[in-house]
Amino acid sequence: MLCGKKVVLMNEFEIDKRQMRRAFSRAATRYDAAAVLQREVCIRMLEKLDIIKIQPARVLDVGSGTGWGTRQLGERYPQADITALDIAFGMLQVARGTSSWWQKLFSGSKQRFLCADAEALPLAAQSVDMVWSNLAVQWCNDLPATFAGLHRVIRTDGLLMFSTFGPDTLQELRTAFDGVDGYNHVNRFADMHDIGDMLVEAGFADPVMEMEKLTLTYDDVKAVMQDLRSIGAHNATAGRAPGMLGKARWARIVQNYEALRRNGKLPATFEIIYGHAWKAAPRQSRDGRAIVKTNFRL
Repeated sequence: MLCGKKVVLMNEFEIDKRQMRRAFSRAATRYDAAAVLQREVCIRMLEKLDIIKIQPARVLDVGSGTGWGTRQLGERYPQADITALDIAFGMLQVARGTSSWWQKLFSGSKQRFLCADAEALPLAAQSVDMVWSNLAVQWCNDLPATFAGLHRVIRTDGLLMFSTFGPDTLQELRTAFDGVDGYNHVNRFADMHDIGDMLVEAGFADPVMEMEKLTLTYDDVKAVMQDLRSIGAHNATAGRAPGMLGKARWARIVQNYEALRRNGKLPATFEIIYGHAWKAAPRQSRDGRAIVKTNFRL
């Protein structure tokens, strides 16, 4: 029995934003060389824009990183006012340095840089026509509230387009760490159908969800871990292990991962979830309730 004490239940999967910000800022200068997956997913998202009829005047790139995707959006929408938003100031410093010469040569779009948390957008309501976010919202602790915040800043008839990681992401790494200790070593990711429900709850109309799995291959476990460090994707959950891994635990992790080797390579699987939805003026039913439609694709 507990008397006179307040019990606080910690969410072991909650992201430590301060730790995350530091990790991404430190990784900024080497990020582009390692972000093969992020760039490939960005390219696939851009291809999806080919069939979406929108010419936004104001675009918000949430989790813009070093700005590679921001620059592609600038090329696609040369007259648009584009804001690159990232929580890591180091990322924005690299993006601004790269964009300055690129913008002068290739783009007529106006680009701004904003250091802020996607979970607390410092933007006015109905201030952007399109929100774009490539592999960033998985770093938000309250995803339903994040989507509600994005809905708030998008104008009526505006578009939200994003990608994120699904539950099967880094399943091999999760298996390698299984039973080694009692700490978290891989972030937890939301299911595609749950994300679709969150979009509807946030007020978005006609959400379309798609999923695919991409696999990178490596020569050894150190290369897997180095790639994650190079893009700043450290384990930043509250339930992470303190300090460094000991030799015995590392040897066990390597042994577990080696059991997954196929065709001479170690796989690292990423479940990629794509979503887009519109902010439409809600249609009303006879009893006054809003009507929305949801589409899911596999």
